[in-house]
Parts: sequence; C-alpha cells; structure tokens
Amino acid sequence: MNVVPVPVFLFALVISVFSSAAKDWPEFCGTHCKNMVADETNLPDSFGPGEKDSMKGEIIRSTATNVLWGVRTSSLTYPSPTIAGGKIFTGGKEAGFGIFKCLDARDGKLLWEYAAPFRKFPAEVEPGLKYMLGRITPNLGICATATFDEDRVYFVNHRAEVMCLDANGGEQPFAVLTSPLDSTKDKPSRPDVPAGVRGEKILWNFDLWDYGIRPSDACDGSPLIDGDFVYVCTCNGADREAEVAYYDDRKAPAPTAPNLIVLDKKTGRLLATDDEPRIGPMIMHGQWSTPSIGVVNGRKLVFFAAGDGVCYAFETLAAAGEKPVKLKTVWSFDCNPPEYKITGDLNWAAKYSLGDKRLKKSLNKKSESSYVGMSEFIACPVFLSNRVYIAIGRDPEHGHGRGALWCIDATKTGDITATGKIWSYQGLDRTLSTVSISDGLLYIADVAGRLHCLEADTGKLLWVQETGADVWSSTLVADGKIYLPTMKHFWVLAAGREKKVLSEIGLGAPMYATPVAVDGTLYINSRNYLWAVRKF
Repeated sequence: MNVVPVPVFLFALVISVFSSAAKDWPEFCGTHCKNMVADETNLPDSFGPGEKDSMKGEIIRSTATNVLWGVRTSSLTYPSPTIAGGKIFTGGKEAGFGIFKCLDARDGKLLWEYAAPFRKFPAEVEPGLKYMLGRITPNLGICATATFDEDRVYFVNHRAEVMCLDANGGEQPFAVLTSPLDSTKDKPSRPDVPAGVRGEKILWNFDLWDYGIRPSDACDGSPLIDGDFVYVCTCNGADREAEVAYYDDRKAPAPTAPNLIVLDKKTGRLLATDDEPRIGPMIMHGQWSTPSIGVVNGRKLVFFAAGDGVCYAFETLAAAGEKPVKLKTVWSFDCNPPEYKITGDLNWAAKYSLGDKRLKKSLNKKSESSYVGMSEFIACPVFLSNRVYIAIGRDPEHGHGRGALWCIDATKTGDITATGKIWSYQGLDRTLSTVSISDGLLYIADVAGRLHCLEADTGKLLWVQETGADVWSSTLVADGKIYLPTMKHFWVLAAGREKKVLSEIGLGAPMYATPVAVDGTLYINSRNYLWAVRKF
C-alpha cells in the first residue's frame, strides 16, 4: 500500500478543486460596479511567503505556509491579476520590453507570453516642451489590468494600444514582436523565457496614439466590457515637467482628443467617444481611472472619473452604428472642494503643479497630509444602490496632501456638484484606492498608509489604522477580512466596526497591485512575484 504524504495529498486536492469548480475574477475589481469585494470563504488570516529560488524563479514551498505556489512574473508588476477559465493573466516589464503573461492557475506555470519593445514616442510635445511618455513607459511596462471575455483578453499596453488577444495563446513558439516604429534592425531576444512556451495570438489592436490621443506618464485604464462593447479610458493627459523651478502650467497637447472611447469587442472598430468638451482643456495631468457601469432608474450609465477632477455619468451605447457617435452626458460632479482650488494670483494649472513636492519651489515641500490642493483620480468610481463612491488622488511621487471621498446621488441629472452630494469625507490623504463596501461599511486606504473604515450610508468615521508605509493599491474585502498591500507589508485585518489587526506579512518587496480572491485562493502580486495563498 502506497502512503501519500499529507502535503502532496492537499496539493492534489487543491488541483481537483480548480478543475471542478472554477470561478472567475475577469476584470479589474471583479465586477462592472467596481466594488472591491470578493464572495469567497475559507481564506487565510496569515501566510508565510517562504524563501525564493532565484535560479528557478519560484518559491521553495517547503519553507512557506499557506502557500500553494509562488512564481516570478516580471522585474516590475503594477497590474492586479485577472483570473478566468483556470488561467491567470498579468502584465509587467523586463529590460527593454513590456510583457503580458498567461499562467496556469493550478501551479503558476507559464502557458504563453506576449512581449513587445517600448515605442519611440517624441521627446517634445512641441518645440521646447519635453514630452516624457517615451522616458517613463520603459520604467513601468504594461500597467493596465486585463479583462477576460469569451476566450479573449483585453488590455492597454505600454505602446498606447488597446490589445485583444486570444486567451488560449498562439500555436507558435514564443517570439518577441517588433515594429518599424522602433527602428529595430536586429530581432531582440528574451533568454529568460523557458523553451517550449508559446507566443500570443493577436486578434486586433487599436492605436490610441495614431488616433491623436496623447497619454501622460502611463498607458493605463483597464477595459470595461458591456455586451459587444469595450469601454476604455484613453489616458489622454497634460504632460508635466517635475524638474522646472517654479511651476508648469502647460496645456494638454491634445485637448480635443477623446477621454473615453467605445470599441467593438470583436473587431476593435471605434464606435463612440465621450461628448465632453470641458475635460480636455482642464486636464490636470493624466487620466488613469477605469470606468464602471450601473443601472439607474432603468437607464444604464457608465461612470467616468476624468482628468479634470470631475466625475461624469454618460449614457451607455445602445447599438453600433456605421460611424462613431457621441456618448450623452447625464450628469457631472466636481470632486475638488472649493477650498482646494483657492489660487490667489496663480491659475489653476500652476496651483496643481505646485502641489507636487518635487518642484524646486513647491508649496508642498513638506509633503504633509494637511496640504490643501487639487487632485484628479486614479481610483475607480464604485456604483452601489444608486450611489457612486469616488475619492480624489494623484501620482504618489507628487507627495502627500489632503484628499476627499465622495458619496454621490447617481439619480440626478445635469451639473450636480451642488445637489448630488450625499456625504463627503476629507479626513484622508490623496489616494489611488478604489473603495470596498461590505455589510454597510466602507474601507479605503490613502497614499499615506492609513486605512479608514466608515459607514457607507452616512460617511461616519469608525476607525483608522496606521500602516507606516505608503499605499499604491486598494483594499480587498473577502471572507470577513480586509486585505491591504503596502510598500512594506501585506496587512490582514478583520472587517467590522471594531478595528482588529490579524497579521502583518513581509514579502520582501513593495506591492503596487490589489490582491484578488478566487476559489478559496488569494492571489497577491508583489513587485516581481505572484503568490497563490490558500488555507492548508
């Protein structure tokens, strides 16, 4: 009689669970409403990440606890993992390339990979004014979290292109994509890709740059799929120069370019754009938020947090026409309180720029949470029960400053800045974080590393937890727990009206991505490793 060791038996049991009862997390935040909550149970309160085998690029499982597997994914990872059909999709970068990988959810094995060199964007947006996208994207790679739909996977890449790939990959061995745009004479190589790994199968792509859109800093904004339509934030922005002596009040290089577009998910054909002429001339820096969708009084709306600091609601596209159409604006809500805009002799663009701690004559040199200034959005608008929850924030490299979290009445129409406020909370720092709302409680982290718990109905503050490190991601609430990555530790707290810390775990690297939970497994992206964490 053969005796199976307990760890092997448990591992085999996990594999059978994946095979028989797969659930999906097919898009950023999991669902169209973008509430960062997972309907999962039996998740661990803590785990031991284990030691890394740098030669193999994986975790030594015998040194870890509550870890199914852990693998190196890239040299830098910003996106959250997307999980569907037993596969994991995640982006990142390696030297000279933006990469996108498909892994087997059972064991983390690489199934196929897409890689393309960085695009040579112009060095100047106009004579004498630097344009930094070409300098910044090689430091970031692919930042957008992917969206899975009907055996296709969609994402915005590092080259300002919306990509649609076959989720099953191509049949040919992996090969690096090249383009005449990059003036590449010799085909670059990727010796780090294991032999036998397949390459991608591209179904279509839409070139944002060729359409006249000028992204700022990063090509981000995860696709949102509604029926046959793909909604994409274009990342059109105003390129800022952080090294100037006083302030940079330059205008957006493409003020009339669309901020939100709708593509045919089968072909990539442009079907619609937003109809908001107010956004372009007032873009503060960038537009990196992912839109959400909800039904309000029988009408389906798409909610978009724009680069002018205003949250908009548009009517969704009802049908594809022969030519692109405009999405009708239903309402708008300015999320920068009036006192954040007081400028004196400065125009609004100068006021925004001087809120960046890196400027030589910044008004925010101390980088304190008390600094009052303007911000745009990075977080997603969350739709729940005819309300939209959204907080303002900006690139963490700009430093700390006063934030604002809003609860907006989504049933209103027109400019609802004065009439649509249900409640607001200004006791937080600038934030990148999308809120998590569960059992009547709202959780949000700010850049300064504070986790705030409020009543979702009233905005009443219940408690604050200091983590001691900046936060570049969002909370995930699942199984009665709050999971929060920071730049130093991974925190687990009990969800509820009373503050209770369950564990604080060091992964040996910063964390920029929000974890996801599928089938009793927690997937956590650090800077360069992905862990699959389960309760054993």
